[in-house]
Amino acid sequence: MSSSPSRLSRRTLFAGAGTAGALAAAVSVLPSVKSVAQAQVQPTPKPLRGGGYVLSEHVQQYYKTAHV
Repeated sequence: MSSSPSRLSRRTLFAGAGTAGALAAAVSVLPSVKSVAQAQVQPTPKPLRGGGYVLSEHVQQYYKTAHV
């Protein structure tokens, strides 16, 4: 019986562990990317008679923070 020496070195062990870790990180991020794409907000329709300015919540917040 002849046994061949193992070609597993420290370098290949760490390279394999790094690859496995990178794949695990990529797989864990993928499901969250899909859910973000589905959660997009639909824009509000334009008014019929012009008047594009709307005093929205974020505009009111800006006015509160910019008040001198």
